[in-house]
Amino acid sequence: MPIVAVPVADWFLPPHIHLAHLLVIPLALAAAFTDTRRTAVTALLALAALVVAGAERQTLTTENVLVQTLSLVLFSALLLIATRLREQHQRQLAIVRQVSEAAQSVLLRPLPRRAGAISLASTYVAAETEARIGGDLYALVRAPGATRLIIGDARGKGLGAIADIETVLGAFRFNAHRHATLSGLASALESDVRWDLGQAHRGDLDEWPGERFVTAAVLEIPDDQPCAHLISFGHLPPLLLHGGHVTPLDVSAPAPPLGLGTLTETEYTPLTFRFTPGDRLVLCTDGVTEARDRLGSFYPLLERVTAWADQRPDALVRRIGADLRAHTGGPLADDMALIVLQREGARVPARISENRWVS
Repeated sequence: MPIVAVPVADWFLPPHIHLAHLLVIPLALAAAFTDTRRTAVTALLALAALVVAGAERQTLTTENVLVQTLSLVLFSALLLIATRLREQHQRQLAIVRQVSEAAQSVLLRPLPRRAGAISLASTYVAAETEARIGGDLYALVRAPGATRLIIGDARGKGLGAIADIETVLGAFRFNAHRHATLSGLASALESDVRWDLGQAHRGDLDEWPGERFVTAAVLEIPDDQPCAHLISFGHLPPLLLHGGHVTPLDVSAPAPPLGLGTLTETEYTPLTFRFTPGDRLVLCTDGVTEARDRLGSFYPLLERVTAWADQRPDALVRRIGADLRAHTGGPLADDMALIVLQREGARVPARISENRWVS
C-alpha cells in the first residue's frame, strides 16, 4: 500500500527529503472512487503514516510536522464531506433512474416474440444517454382474428418527445381492438391524437400551427389470410422480403402524419399485399436509414437487408443492429426503432379480400 511505503521510505531517505506530502494521493483516490467508510479508513492510515514518519525522524513535535498533520486532518475532513455528498447524490440518482425506467417500461412495452400468425423481434436505441426511450415508438395489439402493429417517429427526438409518444401509444392501444377495419382504426387514431396534441395549445385546434406530429405505419396481419394491410401516416415504407427479393412497400397516397389529418381531405385506404408463410417484413424509423458514417454516407438498409434476406427475425435484428453500430462508429445521433416480423407456416386459405396486391 502506498501509505505504508511513505514511512518506510522516509527511514532510508536523507533527513532533508520528506515524502509525507504524497499521502494526499491515496486519500484523494479513495474519496473519488470509494465510499465514505473506506475514505475514512484511508484518512486514518494516512495520519498514522505521517505520525510514524515524524517519530522515526524525531520531528513529531516540530512546527513543520504539526502543520502537515493539521493540513492532512482538514483535507481529510473536506474529502469526507465531499464523499458523503456524492453518495447522497448517487442514491438520489439511482432512485430517479429506477422510477424513470419503470415509467418507460410501462410506456414502451416489450413486443412479444409471437403474436397470432407471426413471430417477431425488435430493438430500440435512444439517442440520449441513459434513456431507454426517446422519440420513436412501437406497439402491438391482438385484435379479433388479427395482429395490429404500429411503428412511429415523433417530431424531434429524445426525452422531449415522450409526451407525444404517450399520446400515440395510448390512442393506438385504446382503439386497436375496438374497430373492425384498419381504416376505422386509422381514423380514430388520427382523431384522438389530434385532440390530445391540441390540448397543449389550450384546446384551440383552429389556432394550432401543427408544430407537433408523428409519422407512423399501422399494420394489420390477419391470422387466416395470406396477406397484410398497411396504412402509412407519412412513415418510411416497410420492406417486404419474399422469395429472396426485397420490395419497399411504397404507399402512393400516404395519409398526413398523425396530428395533421385535418389539414387535408384524407381517406384511410389500406394497401393490401401478399404476406405468405416464410415472408418477412422489416419496419424501422429514420434513425436507421439516416444514420451516417464518418464520411456522411447514409446507412444502406435496403442493400444490407437484400444480402441477409434469408435470416429469421431475431438474427436479422441482431445483424442489422451490429452493422449499424459499425457503420456509425459511435453512438447514434437519433433514436432508432427496428422490427422484423415473419409469417409462420400455418396453413391459410388462398382466398382473401384485397385492396391492392404487391407481388
